[in-house]
Formats: sequence, structure tokens, C-alpha cells
Amino acid sequence: MSELKSGFARDWIEFADPNDEAEIFKCDLTWLTSFWTCIYGDGCKGVFADRPNDGCCTEGAMYSDEDDEERVMKAARDLTPEMWQFYAEAQPKKSGGKLQISDKDSDGERKTKTIQDSCIFLNRKGYTAPGFTGSFGCVLHHLAEKENRHFVDTKPDVCWQLPLRRSFETREVGEREYSITVIGEYERLAWGDGGEDFDWYCTSNTEAHVGIKPVYISNRTELIALMGQDAYDILARYCDARSAAIADLEKRKLPLFVIQHPATLAAKK
Repeated sequence: MSELKSGFARDWIEFADPNDEAEIFKCDLTWLTSFWTCIYGDGCKGVFADRPNDGCCTEGAMYSDEDDEERVMKAARDLTPEMWQFYAEAQPKKSGGKLQISDKDSDGERKTKTIQDSCIFLNRKGYTAPGFTGSFGCVLHHLAEKENRHFVDTKPDVCWQLPLRRSFETREVGEREYSITVIGEYERLAWGDGGEDFDWYCTSNTEAHVGIKPVYISNRTELIALMGQDAYDILARYCDARSAAIADLEKRKLPLFVIQHPATLAAKK
């Protein structure tokens, strides 16, 4: 199986924000009811062929704002040498100083620091140390699991959101203006020209559409963080109904009148 071409037709649902009548949510039901799941460490090839164990961590993570960076900084203070491969490299140059976890990209935007050609928070495959309790992968993810928290609280925004994508549109109707919050798939096209540089990408790849639960359930915590609980509850009802209809149609072997994610369909074959 392989990655399917981006840009296919999708089913969308729109509904008013229950807490603000001037706000509208526009949600991609094709994506949210798909069976994509993260397969990092279980088949993920990494976005670059020469670094297959990095997943999507090779270039570090862009911070969304100062609060995002500060939250990651706070989480990093809880990491220990036993957990974190690059603990020593992150220590402040002066006593009482800030951890050295951040850097700037070529455009001057702040991001997590890269070391040895990947994110400073990525424990490399094969790393061992006395008392090491984790495993390869994002140490901030391991921290959340160790402390029985969700990684929404410990990882940079871009890391816990992907491959969900929240974007914003404006719609004018007469003299009234509505703000549209779009919840969809961070497909390859969403990266712009940079997305074409990836040697492998997961969201439209059949190998990653092997989840036990659809995205709107498996990524429930992330969606609530992006939308709020009340809006998520409305979305979940639409997704429940859509999933039930698809199951019923498949059971009776009738033609589908809804657009399923082609990677999920192909993964079933």
C-alpha cells in the first residue's frame, strides 16, 4: 500500500459555536471519521528517508507563541538525566539561567533547538544509560505518560495538534461577518512547498489508517483543546451518526453516499 494523492473531495459539516453565535465551526467529517492513527515506532518511516526513526521530529518544533514556549520550558524542568538523552546539552550556561531548549529558524521564528540533526527532545533509537526509564521518541511525551497526564500539557502546540489542523476563515454575508474555525487534516498540501520535500507522510498513507477508533474519538482530548467541550460534543454527535450510517451501509453492501477517506478505504482491502 502507499500514500494516496492529496486534494480529494471531502464531506464537511458546519455548525454554530454554542457559546458565540458569530462563530462557526467547519469540520472535515471525512478526516475525523477516518481510522488514521500515529504509527511512530510501529511502521512510521519518518518524513526524511535518511532519518527513519525521527518521525516528524527532525527539524524541531515551531512555537505558536510565547505561552507555548514557556509551557514547554516548564515541562522540561521536570525532566531528569535518566529520562532525557540530551539533558546535559540543555542545561543553562549560568547557574539559575534558563534551559537551552530553544533556537530560531532562518526567518527568526522561535522553535525547539535541534541537536545532532533532530529535535533536542527526541531520544534517539538505541540510546541507553544507567537508570534510563524511557524509550526512543519524544521525551516530553514520555514525561506525560509517566505523570499520568496528557501530552497536550507537555509538548509544543504543533506537536500535539498534528495531524489535526485548525485554521481560520472569514465569511461575509451581507453586512454581517462570521469567523469560521476550520478543523481538518494537516495533509501534505497544508505544509506548502515544504510538504513536497517529505520523503514519506502519514495522513493519506494506508499504512497509518489502521486505528482501532476513528480520529474524533482517538484524538478527543486534542479536539477539545482546539474547539472547547461544548463544540466538541456537537461534533461528536455528527461523527457518531456518520460512523453508524457508514457501518450500516457497509453491512448491507449498499452504495455509499458519503465520502470516506480513501486511505482508510484502501487499508480495509
